[in-house]
Amino acid sequence: MEIWMPDGGRTTEGRTEHIRPEQRRSAPTETHTKTHTKTHTHTENRTEALAPGAVVAARRAGLLVTLVLGALTALPPLSMDMYLPALPEVTRSLGTTAATAQLTLTACLAGMALGQIVVGPMSDKWGRRGPLLTGMVVYVVATAICAFAPTVELLVGFRLLQGLAGAAGIVIARAVVRDLYDGMEMARFFSTLMLISGVAPVIAPVIGGQVMRLTDWRGIFVVLTVVGVLLTLVVWKWLHETLPPEQRHSGGVGHALRTMRGLLADRIFTGYMLAGGLAFAALFAYVAASPFVVQEIYGASPQTFSLLFGVNSIGLIAVGQLNGRVLVGRVSLDRVLGFGLLVIAGAALALLLMTAGVFGDVGLFPVAAGLFVLMSAMGLAMPNTNASALMRTPHAAGSASALIGTASFLIGAVASPLVGIAGEETAVPMAVVQLVCAVGALAAFVGLVRPWRHQRPADLPVA
Repeated sequence: MEIWMPDGGRTTEGRTEHIRPEQRRSAPTETHTKTHTKTHTHTENRTEALAPGAVVAARRAGLLVTLVLGALTALPPLSMDMYLPALPEVTRSLGTTAATAQLTLTACLAGMALGQIVVGPMSDKWGRRGPLLTGMVVYVVATAICAFAPTVELLVGFRLLQGLAGAAGIVIARAVVRDLYDGMEMARFFSTLMLISGVAPVIAPVIGGQVMRLTDWRGIFVVLTVVGVLLTLVVWKWLHETLPPEQRHSGGVGHALRTMRGLLADRIFTGYMLAGGLAFAALFAYVAASPFVVQEIYGASPQTFSLLFGVNSIGLIAVGQLNGRVLVGRVSLDRVLGFGLLVIAGAALALLLMTAGVFGDVGLFPVAAGLFVLMSAMGLAMPNTNASALMRTPHAAGSASALIGTASFLIGAVASPLVGIAGEETAVPMAVVQLVCAVGALAAFVGLVRPWRHQRPADLPVA
């Protein structure tokens, strides 16, 4: 394991890697293996012993890196979910419709999707620190302007810019992890980041609801601006460059796009990518519609909405941890993924029947229970689609990660405005979008991945 020290140096520990059967099955071609080995020569055969003081310093540096990268990973969901309780008030304050107000979410989500395609290759070319600090500064400026936006059109535009800049934190945090860690240590660190990013949606609506008790929706963007300024200062002071100049390349966006085109030619990778993206769209349909469904249709307060949203996020985190700590290694990823997608589809169907009045006026509690089941099942679907897709692309893990993230955000951005197409008086569009996305995810999984067939090494794509 490599750990970068606060002064820019790094220490190493001996490492033993264990390869699971599915990793052997998905081994890259000989050419890819040679390229991968050459790329990671700087991490191999390191057995230097650390002095006791260096061990302590390394652990402190590791904790600091964890906190900084965790904060960068949590900022995008904080920007999205802290704003959710304010959507109905934004609609009234700016004199617009529910569907138009939801475009402020769509714009931010689309910005996060497109920004990853651009910022990722930039960080490979110019290093991690410069693009990250630039993105953070732009995020702060865009968020401050959102706080004073006089029209919904201006708010949509600067939410797009906020998302584009916030994408730097998402994609560079993953890249920094790849720079610092390898093998099992990298996998464990990614699990920690996923846990932190899962906590952010729990606390964000609660914070937003409390801010709404003291001020209006503009105060939420003021709080986000302050958070952005503080995180920018932390990154500037404590997160040092992790990509040495000799390891950078000049391929840029064009090289990344050519690599992604080769990845999309792999049917199984594309199947996992679409299944994960459509599952994410079902989740985001809930994110975009739930403020109106819970507050406007069922009459709950912003604080009650924040509580329900937090409970649902806890369900997603708990099931995700169950997946990672108990199921992985004991049950095949495809079997767990298929079960998760079936549960999502079943919950979406139940929500459609309830919101359409098939069972009469069921009230808030049954609908909240259906949303809890749907959200919790995401803990089985989303991590396993990402893991299964990335196992097939050890030769291009960075480009594959950017492609998976961009596809998920773009599909979610398309689904978002559809949930408000029938106005604020019915939750049927939300349930319809969720059911269509869940069925689409199942179709991609069954039709493209074909999990019942043995995947031979020859099936792997060649870039």
